[in-house]
Amino acid sequence: MLESLHITNIAIIKSTDINFSPGLNILTGETGAGKSMIIDSISLLTGARSSKELIRNGADHAMVSAYFTDISKENKDIIYELGVECDDEGGLFVQRDITADGRSRVKINSRTVPLSLLKSVLGCLINIHGQHDNQSLLDDSRHLSLLDAYLDSSLDMSEYTKVYSELVSVRKRLSELRLDDSEKQRMIDLYRYQLNDIDSAKLKKGEEEALEERKLRIKNIEKISKNSNLIYRALYHNGKGASATQLIDMAKTSIERLSDIISESEDMLDTLDGIKSKLEDIAVRCNDLCDEDIGDPDKALDIIESRLDVINRLKRKYGNGIEEILAFRQKTKKSLDEIEVSDQQSEELAKKADELEKRARRLASEITDIRKKGAETLANEIMSELMYLDMGKVTFYVNLAPAELNSRGADECSFLICTNPGEAPKPLSRIASGGELARIMLSMKTVFAKKEGTETLIYDEIDTGISGRTAQKLGFKLKSSARHSQVICITHSAQVASSADMHLYIEKNQVGGRTETSVRELDEEERIYEIARIMGGSEISEKLLSSAKELISQANQSL
Repeated sequence: MLESLHITNIAIIKSTDINFSPGLNILTGETGAGKSMIIDSISLLTGARSSKELIRNGADHAMVSAYFTDISKENKDIIYELGVECDDEGGLFVQRDITADGRSRVKINSRTVPLSLLKSVLGCLINIHGQHDNQSLLDDSRHLSLLDAYLDSSLDMSEYTKVYSELVSVRKRLSELRLDDSEKQRMIDLYRYQLNDIDSAKLKKGEEEALEERKLRIKNIEKISKNSNLIYRALYHNGKGASATQLIDMAKTSIERLSDIISESEDMLDTLDGIKSKLEDIAVRCNDLCDEDIGDPDKALDIIESRLDVINRLKRKYGNGIEEILAFRQKTKKSLDEIEVSDQQSEELAKKADELEKRARRLASEITDIRKKGAETLANEIMSELMYLDMGKVTFYVNLAPAELNSRGADECSFLICTNPGEAPKPLSRIASGGELARIMLSMKTVFAKKEGTETLIYDEIDTGISGRTAQKLGFKLKSSARHSQVICITHSAQVASSADMHLYIEKNQVGGRTETSVRELDEEERIYEIARIMGGSEISEKLLSSAKELISQANQSL
């Protein structure tokens, strides 16, 4: 369960700590007090998108942290498989920081982790239901996923998913090969032209770089000749004076004469020999630059430029360099070979596609059978819950219809409802009111919670459109659900609030000229007063207080 929550610099919340209890935790407060900020803060911990607009005005960062205790063995095992271990007390500490530039940092038990991991871990522990979730019930495209979520472990899609993915891949390849004759010929002509265009150039790897280097040398032939001769004379052979290597020989002779005096003379001689060898190598390499027979420089440059033009033309069409052009050629050759043998491949792929489709349909049929049984059970369980919430005359249907093979099988699913006996069932969007949707969603959440093992259920104004006796029964249902999973509920209903095991009050005050939200637990007397306030507004009479006490008493006797 969620034991504690700390929030810093989220909207009008400067800093607050909230301790939750097992059972039903109710949060109430005046409109605009910051109740939605509590839900937004918890949503950040479940991986919701962060925004710098959430940060309190004037602050440079925001932070939300929570501590979870009494985690079930099943969820501990799931979390462990995700690479996360609980602490020594079996708890889990999570934290998310948001900076002013919109970035966020996530920690689990003081270890920095990716946001995706936080989302996976918290997905086992918390399920948040907001008002917008009711609208998902109106979207038929979501209904199959909801049914499958209810079926959970009894529905194994892994084998079907593997077969269907392979079928999609084979069909795609088959479609690519089954070009019409005119298109196929056009592609063959194009590929052959491209291959001939590249092959006629007879490109070689490194050729372009070598040509550019040779062009540079030809353009600077006089400069090269003048300086290379100077280098050769200075280092190796100088007719007008001693060269560097000759001076080294003279130095060596002198060192040899002092060998009986200088203990390091042998090392010195070896060093000079090495230097002399390197100087001779430089001199010879520079002299070789002058030996190249270029002939007519202008003609040589024309030949090089002509070859570079060929390469640049191919680069504009097939790649940024010779290696990319040759890679393009290899890919084009492969494509041409595939088209030329496509008839044979198409026949083989068509046979494989037929086999995969038969397997997929067989597996999809098995999945359909499981869904049909689950759909009937789900509908009965939801109707049982609806009956308790004063919707006993409602018939709820989980309707399955055949569909084309897709990634989820071969079924379409829609939730239908009949509010009056004798009428045909119709889609929820055409029948259900806001209050009915809220009760249907609560019924589904109650049923799903038994399957999912979610430890904390959070409801944001689940009572929308509900009042009176029905609201009271909704509160009783939440209190009953809280025996299995911790429930946190924001409400504007006195009947729902009266069922609380812990009642938290959200209020905003002026502190130092700024608005701040705080959360505190109400004692018994404060709780009676708050429920009376919800019922009657600003004027709290003895009659309202008495009614509030009666509501709490009835809630306590509901279990």
